Amino acid sequence: MSDIDPRPRPQYGEYATPEEQRARIAQPDATDALSSGVAPQAGMHDASQPRGGSAPFPAEPATSAVARPTRMADRVITLALLAYGLVTVLVAAPQMLDVGAFAQTMFQTLGVDAQLADPESGRGWGVAAATALAGGWVLTAWLSWRSLAARRLTWWIPLVGGILFNFVSGTLMVIPIMNDPAAWEALQRTVSG
Repeated sequence: MSDIDPRPRPQYGEYATPEEQRARIAQPDATDALSSGVAPQAGMHDASQPRGGSAPFPAEPATSAVARPTRMADRVITLALLAYGLVTVLVAAPQMLDVGAFAQTMFQTLGVDAQLADPESGRGWGVAAATALAGGWVLTAWLSWRSLAARRLTWWIPLVGGILFNFVSGTLMVIPIMNDPAAWEALQRTVSG
């Protein structure tokens, strides 16, 4: 009998026999284990499966979600922005319900000598602004919570939510002032110079 291997001679080293391969990678023979009625060791790759490297390693569990790192700074910043937003809602929403006082404070801050002719006519706009601000915070907190639970980068959600819903509520608060011709004209005169 001849020891002629039909395979070409490898460029580096020699071909290892299956026994030498198993000894090198320290895995039991799956065929021997199955013939004796014992299942192969769980968590280890079968010796017949192709893979790179020579060291044994546990099989990766079949998971649908990719493990993402926990970002402590992201959580802290997100929660701080949400807390700041909640304080803003709790302070601003009650003030928005009194459109007359809101307009008067704004006129005094800007140095405008004007008053709303009918402050009660803007109450609906104040309620809409307060509702938009509070609802926006709730939506932002819910989206942030879901994003944090999924371990995604989240700090930007309360930031964008705060900017967006403050803009919406601010626009709703300016509408009653724009609807009062005398107050709007006085505001434009002061702002333009």
